Amino acid sequence: MIEILSGGVLSTVQDQGRYGYRQYGVPISGAMDLYALRLANILVGNNEDAAGIEVTFYGLRLRSTEDTWIAITGGDLSPQKNGKPVSMWKSICLKKNEVLSFRGLRSGFRAYMAVQGGFDIPLIMNSRSTSIKAAFGGTGGALKTGDRLKTSHSFAGEKIQEKAIPDQLIPSYSTQNELRVVSGPQSDYFSSEILELFLSSEYTVTPQSDRQGYRLTGPALRHIRSHDVITEAVWPGAVQIPGDGLPIILLSDAQTTGGYPKIASVISVDIDKLGQAKPSDKIRFKLVKLEESVYLLNEQENRLKEIKSLIEAQGEKFVGLSSCGG
Repeated sequence: MIEILSGGVLSTVQDQGRYGYRQYGVPISGAMDLYALRLANILVGNNEDAAGIEVTFYGLRLRSTEDTWIAITGGDLSPQKNGKPVSMWKSICLKKNEVLSFRGLRSGFRAYMAVQGGFDIPLIMNSRSTSIKAAFGGTGGALKTGDRLKTSHSFAGEKIQEKAIPDQLIPSYSTQNELRVVSGPQSDYFSSEILELFLSSEYTVTPQSDRQGYRLTGPALRHIRSHDVITEAVWPGAVQIPGDGLPIILLSDAQTTGGYPKIASVISVDIDKLGQAKPSDKIRFKLVKLEESVYLLNEQENRLKEIKSLIEAQGEKFVGLSSCGG
């Protein structure tokens, strides 16, 4: 059992998301940086789609009621165990009554904590992810003081030994982000000069950004046609241009339909990078072909397989469960 002592700025239970229900108006939700969550789960022997905790910025404090293995990946939010720094990107033992806290931002914006076996939270539409605005999944909202998360060993069939991701395979997070995009379905709503402005300009993430979407400030992109379209499906990664000409990038908790022209779409592998951007961070866009985006996604999946093989080779496997350090 994990007891929440303080929920921090925004901490939620997330997995890889809720798919197959967008036709009913249900957002996908899920981790903003899926790559980091998947790696955390791999480190503790879980299936990659097990639920973990997404920690935003700082402030989460929790305590375990039993010895367990955990892993922390993603942004460096200064994790500490009983007031002493702990390593990231490796499996670590959190013993009974030890307090884990996230004290402040060093890099990135969101950290992910996986626990051996994942969290035993009811599935809602095949996912344990928290949909904040809809108030379901996870604990029904942001984690708060007094919440208790039951852990499950349904995903773990081994005694975990300390394992780590090789340094050269750990992602790095920057305040300057280049996002690769493919052309959007309404790119013809913009002149060639405006399209060039979009690709050559620097934008800044504003404080009016959240898990639903990031609002950017920078050069306005004026439409040559209407700034409205007939409402149609939208998706995480879609770059919408509303009437003021300032881009909005839809993300994990995005609505399912929208009526703004979509000038481009961020490719899948760079959505994870975007999930680590914080207000005041800078963004530039680079146009790529669809074929390149598919190649980059396959490359990422192959890298994950390589990391998983390396981690599995680091320690001897045991059948059955035991407490960490045992």
